Amino acid sequence: IFEICNPGLSLDKWNLILRKIDVDFLAQTYYEFPAQVRTRIGHIGQSSFVVEHELWQRGEKTATGSAVMIYFDYNAQQKQEIPAAIRTELQKLS
Repeated sequence: IFEICNPGLSLDKWNLILRKIDVDFLAQTYYEFPAQVRTRIGHIGQSSFVVEHELWQRGEKTATGSAVMIYFDYNAQQKQEIPAAIRTELQKLS
């Protein structure tokens, strides 16, 4: 998702800022077992989008969460509208 918004992941051109993150822990997650994070785009607004996550381990969903990301201009210190090309790529992940 970061690569879609910022090809090359250049910190000098970074254009996302985290607005909010929520996590619900549903069951214990154990260090010694592999875990899989499943991520999708839940909603795309004019200048923000919601990233939804699930954490799975040994066939059980152990956590869910979401993060609201803002497409952001750090020089101007304000949100920006998500460009059409980026919006199209994010929609593929919904």
